[in-house]
Amino acid sequence: MSELPHLNAHGEAHMVDIGEKAASDRVAIAEGWIRMAAPALAALQQGELAKGDALATARIAGIMAAKRTAELIPLCHPLSLSRVEVALDVDTEAAAVRAEATTATRGATGVEMEALTAVQVALLAVYDMCKALDRGMTIEGVRLIHKRGGRSGDWSR
Repeated sequence: MSELPHLNAHGEAHMVDIGEKAASDRVAIAEGWIRMAAPALAALQQGELAKGDALATARIAGIMAAKRTAELIPLCHPLSLSRVEVALDVDTEAAAVRAEATTATRGATGVEMEALTAVQVALLAVYDMCKALDRGMTIEGVRLIHKRGGRSGDWSR
């Protein structure tokens, strides 16, 4: 059998059977950044974007994305999330917005993909809201920074 749980004995992709796994409290935290030109960041901060409040829109987009992760990532299990929090912070020195997503559930599989998806989509929403001012924005550094629960226990970057 493969060491990768999403591959069966024949090397074919499949959904992992979690039916016999014990439920546990699980939490994941992910982060990422979108860098942009200073004038675009200033317009975002001052609420002068034609499309409205980018940070509020991005927060809701991230939450919605976490809830739909199983529809986007083919082998993810649909989860009943007990918590999704998305925070966005402006860093004027770095000319960037940092997104952080925390996801939680009590279940038989982890919530890392939901946290990562929430961050990516929140940053994409910022891009969409600011693209009229800066099409050269860069989404970067999206990564898991912490997970808790399950058979593999706790992990932190």
